[in-house]
Amino acid sequence: MILEKTDLGGPAQPLLAVSRLVKHFPLKKALPGAGRQSVRAVDGVSFDIRKGETLGVVGESGCGKSTTARLLMQLTRQDRGELVFDAELVGSRTLPLRRYYSQVQMVFQDSYASLNPRLTIEESIAFSPRVHGMSRRAATERAQDLLARVGLDPARFAGRYPHELSGGQRQRVNIARALALQPRLVILDEAVSALDKSVEAQVLNLLIDLKAAFDLTYLFISHDLGVVRYLCDRVLVMYLGKVVEIGATETLFAHPAHPYTRALLSSVPSMDPDRRTLAPPLAGDPPNPVDPPSGCPFHPRCVHAEAVCSVRVPQLLERDGHATACLMLEPNSGHSAAGQGADRIATHEVPA
Repeated sequence: MILEKTDLGGPAQPLLAVSRLVKHFPLKKALPGAGRQSVRAVDGVSFDIRKGETLGVVGESGCGKSTTARLLMQLTRQDRGELVFDAELVGSRTLPLRRYYSQVQMVFQDSYASLNPRLTIEESIAFSPRVHGMSRRAATERAQDLLARVGLDPARFAGRYPHELSGGQRQRVNIARALALQPRLVILDEAVSALDKSVEAQVLNLLIDLKAAFDLTYLFISHDLGVVRYLCDRVLVMYLGKVVEIGATETLFAHPAHPYTRALLSSVPSMDPDRRTLAPPLAGDPPNPVDPPSGCPFHPRCVHAEAVCSVRVPQLLERDGHATACLMLEPNSGHSAAGQGADRIATHEVPA
């Protein structure tokens, strides 16, 4: 795992440390003769979320982003792996799930399905504080205060129901509800992807203001790389249930170290003709998560792949705060470009 360095030279304690997280979903109806099969949604994911940062998570659909978010929120329980929140093991006696839930909250993509249609907006926001022991009057006051914080007049919106609000207004309510327990970490799973661009910009600016006001830490999942670059301090790239690269946002966008990251960034539409030729489009479709390829999961689509890539699994190695899982960047990996992989990826030199 990647730990931030303190002024004293030692590792800083991350807010949330994720270690070797695994989640496989068994198939109820496997192919005849195939034995027991499962979808490897998350397959050995490790990373840290630092206090006060916004960590972006990107990757193609089906790479495991949302499943990872649900595992962090403990809405889905992992098969293996550990979550350590502020030096305490999640689910242990020192940090039971009830107390963990008060520290970590989530905003989902579907703003309407996230709200109970039978509860008013005020009741939805006040529900969690009431469950955690707050008096009705105090919970109501907090709900009204949070409505004002997210830009909704309590006098107009407190008594309304979810179907009476627009998508942007409902997402503001979901953000207010996530803040009702005064959490330290908020997980945003495609929280702005369903909004119009003008509304999306307003909500993004709201998230920035709330982060400063409440001293929050964000995990931000998105397909929109432009939004990720605008909002996030670091970016984590996932592919087929694994982390392939993680680093500072500007460094990763300017100098992507993994071939998949480079191809992903090259897919962003641009008016600059030079940017359109940075890398050719990826060949083929993402592999089947039920039967993933051996070795490096990206090797069937990688233009730099060699025989060793189908045999050896790359390790996530850190250098200067930037970590990448690629045999081209791994010393003595057996790849012909080992040690010079960064230069080959940067120039997109394809081996003969």
